[in-house]
Amino acid sequence: MKLPVSNSSATIDVPRLQINEMFYSIQGESTWSGLRCVFIRLKGCHLRCSYCDTEYAFHEGQSFTVDEVLSQAIRHNCDLYEITGGEPLLQKTVHPLMTRLCDLGKTVLIETSGACDISVCDPRVIRIMDIKTPGSGEVDRNLWTNMDHLNTTDEIKFVLCDRADYDWAKKIMVDYDLANRVKAVLMSGVNAMHATKELAGCGALPMIDLAQWIIEDNLPVRMQSQLHKQIWDPSARGV
Repeated sequence: MKLPVSNSSATIDVPRLQINEMFYSIQGESTWSGLRCVFIRLKGCHLRCSYCDTEYAFHEGQSFTVDEVLSQAIRHNCDLYEITGGEPLLQKTVHPLMTRLCDLGKTVLIETSGACDISVCDPRVIRIMDIKTPGSGEVDRNLWTNMDHLNTTDEIKFVLCDRADYDWAKKIMVDYDLANRVKAVLMSGVNAMHATKELAGCGALPMIDLAQWIIEDNLPVRMQSQLHKQIWDPSARGV
C-alpha cells in the first residue's frame, strides 16, 4: 500500500514518526504466523546485518503524526498489529503509537533487533527480539541487559547463517534459560542475499540442515520460515 501524503502542518511540538510502509497481510513469522496482521514498518536502522532483507527501510520513508498512522492502520478489520523496521525502537514516538493501539484492544507485536532497550515498551506489547548471531556481523551490538526484562509473552528469534551460529545460539539458550523464560524460541535459516554497498550478503542455510540439527539435539525451539515469502515473490514489498 502506497502511503498517503501527510496533510498535517509541520508543527515542531507534534510527535511524528518516520514511516517506511504500512500494509495489511498475513503474518509470516513467530507463533503468530498465518494470522491476518497489519504491519507498520518504521524507517531507519543502526545495524547492517549481512542477511537483511529490508534494506530499503534504511533510508526510505515519510513523516506522519501518531494520529495519521492510527487513522490508516485501524481502518482494517484486524486485531493483530506488528511494529517493525528497520529498528522501530530508534524512534521514541513509537511508544505512544503502541500504547494507543493497546488501548484500542489490539494485540501489538514489536519486532526488534535486541540492540535497543526493550524495558521501555508498554507492558502489554509482545516483544519479538532478534538476538544477533556471529554470522550476522552484528553480534557485538546485542544489548544483553534486555534478557533481564523478558517475560512469558515475549519471543526470542535466532536467524542462523551456519552450524557455528546454531551452536552459538544453543549456548545462549542454556546460559539464559530461554526455553523457560519466554513463550517461544524461534530459529530460522538465512536465505541467500547478494552483497550491496551497505550489506555483506550471505549464502543460504538449507532448511533441512536446521531441521536435522534441531531433531538430533531435541532442542525446545520452534523452527520457522518466512511464510509470506512462500506466498508472494520473496522480493515483494507490502506483503
